[in-house]
Amino acid sequence: MKLTTETYGLMEGLSIVTRALAARSAKPIFEGVLMEAGEEGLILTCSDGNMTIQTALPAMIEEEGRTVLPGRLFNDLARKLPGSAVTLKSKDGNRMSIRSERFRSTLSGMNPMEYPEMPEVEPVVRIEMKAQELRDMISRTAFCVATDESRQTLNGVLLEVTANEMRMVALDGFRLALRRAEGHYSIPEGETKLRFVVPGRVMNEISRVLPDNDSDCALVLGKTHVRMEFGKTQMIAMLMAGEYIDYERILPKTFLTETLSDKNEVEQAINRASLLAREGKNNLVRMHFSEDKLVVDSNAEVGSSQDEVPATVNGGAIDIAFNAKYISEALRSISDEQLCMKFNANINPCVIEPKEGKAYLYLILPVRVRS
Repeated sequence: MKLTTETYGLMEGLSIVTRALAARSAKPIFEGVLMEAGEEGLILTCSDGNMTIQTALPAMIEEEGRTVLPGRLFNDLARKLPGSAVTLKSKDGNRMSIRSERFRSTLSGMNPMEYPEMPEVEPVVRIEMKAQELRDMISRTAFCVATDESRQTLNGVLLEVTANEMRMVALDGFRLALRRAEGHYSIPEGETKLRFVVPGRVMNEISRVLPDNDSDCALVLGKTHVRMEFGKTQMIAMLMAGEYIDYERILPKTFLTETLSDKNEVEQAINRASLLAREGKNNLVRMHFSEDKLVVDSNAEVGSSQDEVPATVNGGAIDIAFNAKYISEALRSISDEQLCMKFNANINPCVIEPKEGKAYLYLILPVRVRS
């Protein structure tokens, strides 16, 4: 195996695939990066056994071959290479010679025959969209994934697909995030709705490796695996088994109070109140909607704060309290200029939706407090 490639391209490729490396692995081969030199250039692959990331780089191939090098060490080394190009040459079995300008190094590798084959994904449905759109959908929902292992399917993100809509849903028992993307999806005959649960870690890694631009990408969902594709990169991971909660049963259908206010003003008021709220025992902020205003306050032993924001209130006044973290994260995920919040009572969930349309929905459970 002998090749020459651009240092920056190698560094970028390694930074993508090494995201699949486990922190600790019982199998040493999963601590390595598989390198394959062939007609397609240089192909890099990393896996932890459940998630695999692969990308291809342009390279001048003089001798084809395969080897497995220590993933994190090689990634760190590539970042510090001095030249704009690097030459890699295998020698003495799985040892790799690395040259860049005046720099020379040798790394000991592992037997590539021990590296597992990349799983095949038999498509059930294929979702194509812009990379930035998918990236945004993930970042605006996955923060609600549960971290408690007691309800395992809630550690994943639900993808619901119908012929004309894809929904992404995450919830942790205290809040729920839902995003919708309209499209035309070819689902199997006789099916009206498909449901897949993708591990939260996988969704977050997809979001991190996707480019922040209008390039095309695809999610290919199969019976047991999901594959994400963009450019010359693909990621394959196992889906989660088990039924996801019927989240639609917990969504209120009607509301007694609906409010409209400037999203940025409310967010800034919540952020200021959070400074004191986090000094308290429960990290709470209270919101008082009445007539034409919203009052946001917080109390702690070290002091208190109060903020007033103009608001349109349709229905009865409401006095409600939330965990500051939950309400802040929801508001941070909304890009609309206006904030539409809907209530029934101070012990019932609050729903945040667009003023027009149904692009998103956030549900947050309130915290009971003494009047």
